[in-house]
Amino acid sequence: MTKKQKTVLYRIIASAILILGISILCEFVDVNIWGQVVLYLIPYFVIGYDILRKAFKGILNKQVFDENFLMAIATVGAMLLGEFKEGVAVMLFYQIGELFQSCAVGKSRRNIAALMDIRPDYANIIVDGQIEQVDPDDVEIDTEIVVNPGEKVPIDGIITEGNTTLNTSALTGESVPRDAKVGEEVISGCINMTGAIKLKTTKEFGDSTVSKILDLVENSSMKKSRSENFITKFARYYTPAVCYGALALAILPPIVRLIMGMSPDFPNWIIRALTFLVISCPCALVISIPLSFFGGIGCASSNGILVKGSNYLEELSKTKYIVFDKTGTLTKGVFEVNKIYPAKDFDEKTLLYFAAYAESGSSHPISQSLKKAYGEKIDLEKVNNIEEIAGHGVQADVDGKKVSAGNIKLMKKLGINPSDEHDEGTIVYVAVDGVYAGCITISDIIKPTTKMAIAELKKNGMKKTVMLTGDSKKVADKVATEIGIDMVRSELLPGDKVEQVEKLLAEKGDKEALAFVGDGINDAPVLSRADIGVAMGALGSDAAIEAADVVLMDDDPAKIALAMKISKRTLEIVRENIIFALAIKAICLVLGALGIANMWVAIFADVGVMVLAVLNATRALRIKL
Repeated sequence: MTKKQKTVLYRIIASAILILGISILCEFVDVNIWGQVVLYLIPYFVIGYDILRKAFKGILNKQVFDENFLMAIATVGAMLLGEFKEGVAVMLFYQIGELFQSCAVGKSRRNIAALMDIRPDYANIIVDGQIEQVDPDDVEIDTEIVVNPGEKVPIDGIITEGNTTLNTSALTGESVPRDAKVGEEVISGCINMTGAIKLKTTKEFGDSTVSKILDLVENSSMKKSRSENFITKFARYYTPAVCYGALALAILPPIVRLIMGMSPDFPNWIIRALTFLVISCPCALVISIPLSFFGGIGCASSNGILVKGSNYLEELSKTKYIVFDKTGTLTKGVFEVNKIYPAKDFDEKTLLYFAAYAESGSSHPISQSLKKAYGEKIDLEKVNNIEEIAGHGVQADVDGKKVSAGNIKLMKKLGINPSDEHDEGTIVYVAVDGVYAGCITISDIIKPTTKMAIAELKKNGMKKTVMLTGDSKKVADKVATEIGIDMVRSELLPGDKVEQVEKLLAEKGDKEALAFVGDGINDAPVLSRADIGVAMGALGSDAAIEAADVVLMDDDPAKIALAMKISKRTLEIVRENIIFALAIKAICLVLGALGIANMWVAIFADVGVMVLAVLNATRALRIKL
């Protein structure tokens, strides 16, 4: 509880004790009307001085019609009519409701604050052999920094020295720490858990992952949902309307009665008008709707899903078409050796040995995957005369043997006709001294959760899942069949992807949304064009993250279904609050106007409904996944 909240709580307790004490005193001692005025004004000002001040400032600033004005008019009016206890009680219970609301917002903020805690306070740089702490903003690219155990990684970089374990939970929602060693990239915001490491920075702090995340979170409240905008506009017209309605209720019936020769009974109708004012206060809607969205965004962020605004959270619930990029989104984006098929007189280890050595001089991803699969240090003295044949592959002398490694074109050039047929990805054929030695299949590995993610999306009512890729039709169709994608378009350029999304946008219904999920810089135009752009944030490009509306911090496609579930549940809570608040208020307003509802019913209709709506809104923080 904050200092301000504690102060309000102490005021509530003090005024409640004073009201109880004064009530008991007036019960046993004959206190005249002026004595009661003085006594009840003490708890009234203890609990309500800030509301009165805000109401007065609103009048001065010509922004009269808000909940502070309604409370001030209703309670002052009740006090003037001799309803001292009721007047103070309305203010007391209103402050109790405000405290509930403040605590609920605080809980939501603390949930996001766990994410905000990733902001680094300093970076350690080495100056004259000594470690010096500097502001992360002052660290330039390619600076070597030291991160000790227990410290946050301040800036994105590559490990140059040391091995460690990193806690990424604040970024990704993943509780299991991950190991990191020399040569691996580390993103800012992680916590170094075990060993001291040295990093060479790859970005400035302003462009680093942690800085971008903080910007997204801090600006998320600026983009309001349709529901929030509706409530804001509703309150703008509703509050003045009920104020004028209360004024009419206080004046017109007495005038009509006077014309009809009856007693005007002004005090009775003024009490009804004041009760009407208290009931009509739109606090439950104005507070609980934004709080529900804030809770939903907080719940998403704690699971490693950054939503840039409540408007995007609302849009997610309407998504019926979802389009995926393939590489880096549905697949890992890293080539790995799948299978090794040695020919007669060769074994797997020998085949991989010759292939890795022949490709040792290349930095191509396929060459890198062969060397990684070989797993041993390459002895460069064993290989020479490396010759790269454009569009075919490579030739080299390995241990005095002529090794050729490449595609089917290279084999045919050598007069070799391999009988092997495989559809597992890219195939590297190998020949040794003109004799076919076998082939190695290499492919971009599908992420472990991809198939489950697609199945979950379909289960949750997705009409169509689509994959767009620049890969060959053979590779794309194989991946699509394996993971259960409905439609696939292959061999596309970035511009072609936009064209395909445009066609799908024309196909969908007016109240349906289309989401595009991608990670590369070439996906930025499509992310911007889709109704909802979802970027893979941990390894995704800066341009994709900038263009996207939702960022998945751990690159897990299963989080898309989770984000949609959070969105739908949040919208359900919002609808519950709107229906509940309007229904109770409508009933109580009619009862108040008829004189059936007294000030205590009004307190329930205002504060009680607000507290219940706020408590319901906080459920968005605890959406069961």
